[in-house]
Amino acid sequence: MNKKKITIEHLAGMVQRGFGEMEKRFDAVDDRFDRIEKLILADHKRRIERLEEQVKDLRDLLAIK
Repeated sequence: MNKKKITIEHLAGMVQRGFGEMEKRFDAVDDRFDRIEKLILADHKRRIERLEEQVKDLRDLLAIK
């Protein structure tokens, strides 16, 4: 069996590339979470504004100040 010798420098480079790939994947996941968070926050904002309008309409109907 032919075993290839790996130097410490070569091994360090392999580990560094592995961590670099993991960082890229974490960045992609982080970006996805940011997009999801923005969508949720935008939806909540719309829902709150709609509820505020409905409360105002109810207050107007009941003549409450």
